[in-house]
Amino acid sequence: MSMAQQAEPAAVTPPPAPGPKETDGRTARRPLALRLLARPEVGVFLGAVAVLVFFLFAAPPVRDGSSMANILYQSSTIGIMALPVALLMIGGEFDLSAGVAVVTSALTASMLSYQLTMNVWVGVIVALVVSLAVGMFNGWMLVKTGLPSFLVTLGTFLILQGVNLAVTKLVTGNVATDDISDMDGFDQAKALFASSFDVGGVQVKITVVWWLVFAALATWVLLRTKYGNWIFAVGGNKESARAVGVPVTFTKISLFMLVGFGAWFVGMHNLFSFNTVQSGEGVGQELIYIAAAVIGGCLLTGGYGSAIGPVFGAFMFGMVQQGIVYAGWNPDWFKAFLGVMLLGAVLINLWVQRTATRR
Repeated sequence: MSMAQQAEPAAVTPPPAPGPKETDGRTARRPLALRLLARPEVGVFLGAVAVLVFFLFAAPPVRDGSSMANILYQSSTIGIMALPVALLMIGGEFDLSAGVAVVTSALTASMLSYQLTMNVWVGVIVALVVSLAVGMFNGWMLVKTGLPSFLVTLGTFLILQGVNLAVTKLVTGNVATDDISDMDGFDQAKALFASSFDVGGVQVKITVVWWLVFAALATWVLLRTKYGNWIFAVGGNKESARAVGVPVTFTKISLFMLVGFGAWFVGMHNLFSFNTVQSGEGVGQELIYIAAAVIGGCLLTGGYGSAIGPVFGAFMFGMVQQGIVYAGWNPDWFKAFLGVMLLGAVLINLWVQRTATRR
């Protein structure tokens, strides 16, 4: 064999083709459907679409633009209050005084302005202070005593209900306040809280715009700010949250004050829409607000929910409330529908949670 003869190159065995990457239950990427179900607002969105489609067929007047504007208006008066109530529930608490607090705010502004013959804006500002003070009291009492929010706000509910009736009768001699439509500042306040604007020949209430603005703001706060993280943390486990530096006391009290702000805003809308306030109203509305938040995906145990879900929850309320009327049915059925929606939402939320967390 010649020394110049070159050795043949050895055969190179190609590396084996990589197989599927092994994953366990902790690292496996869940299917898109499960990830969507994990969002608290998805279930109520589908429910709202179903209710809308149902009444579009069952109640033909709903298809009219003015009817839809009225439905959105009814939804907005519930939805504006349902938003802070939902944030409070995500934080692990709820407020039974929210309904009568709306009336307290309106009564304060109305009677102070009328009895002292002052510009209505003075009454509006004082009413804001009173509403925030009620919320602060609820939060402070909760934090300092450790009592459940059910007991604290039930006490506040009874106090405000009695004060609303007794003070109104004492000051006005009646169960309703006097008409303030001819007082200084009324027109400007009405433009802010209770005006309407034209969209394609349909009158839309300004509260619809405020509702959507507040919803966008609440969503941003929950998902993009440190305060939003605090809300979820104190709702999940306040002791663990405190251990990692979350200001639990501040967060709890500020959430109750947000409910007070919502009560003030809705109270001002009611006052400047009807010019007068009935002191016995508001009882039972707190359950509507809480139910809208629950239907929207918030849990009574706290630590879970969104701001968008209660928007759809409030829309379902407005849709059912007005849809029953447009369909020509007995409006007494509304509360029955309300109970069915609430129970259905709780069961759906439970199923969604179990499905979304299944490995």
